[in-house]
Amino acid sequence: MKKPRRASAAKAKKGRKTSAGRSAPKRLTKRPAKPPRRAASGDGGAIENVRATIRGLRAKLKEAQLRVAELEAAADTDFLLEIPNRRGFERELARAIAYMKRYRASGALIVLDVDRLKPINDSFGHAAGDEVLKAIVATLTRQVRASDVVGRLGGDEFALLLWNLSETDAKAKAAAFEQAIDELSFVFRGQHVTAGASAGVALLGAQSDAGRALEEADAAMYVRKACRRHEPQIRLVSS
Repeated sequence: MKKPRRASAAKAKKGRKTSAGRSAPKRLTKRPAKPPRRAASGDGGAIENVRATIRGLRAKLKEAQLRVAELEAAADTDFLLEIPNRRGFERELARAIAYMKRYRASGALIVLDVDRLKPINDSFGHAAGDEVLKAIVATLTRQVRASDVVGRLGGDEFALLLWNLSETDAKAKAAAFEQAIDELSFVFRGQHVTAGASAGVALLGAQSDAGRALEEADAAMYVRKACRRHEPQIRLVSS
């Protein structure tokens, strides 16, 4: 009868060991963090090459942006007179009217046409005509403020954008431009030459439209030109 007891005791002891083994959790060993991977000896050169490529691309991008800005400025500038051409002036006029609409500002647009520039070109050549145009631009720019804009609409026609002028002041300014240009004198092939100009005015404000303003000033200029037809606009006098 003793053998069965021994077997039961051994079985019970084995059961206790198994139970203890199941209930006791295993202790997890914390693994040390992996050290950062060091770049291989050849990686430093590759990274530097990439950085150099990026620097080169940035320099080329900056150069291209500057070139684009130069081309845009050239597209808006009269190459002979170095003032805004029609495209550039119309852009400035549109910006000015947008500003006037937002801030309730005002101004005036003057369209000015050189009287009988063609006889000067025909008599003395286009180089002489260019000299007359340059002198006229210099005269106009001396009589306007830094915030005003003088542009060439094409040929012998100019436009001026003037800020904060009443109708009376704008008309007086147009008359002053005419007088200043009338007083210019040139000598070509021993002959004294004078040329005149006719100016028309359109007022600008919050309700203005760029296209209509140009048409209005242009129409006023032709009315003024018709009035000046009896006046001596060009004299060729032997020296």
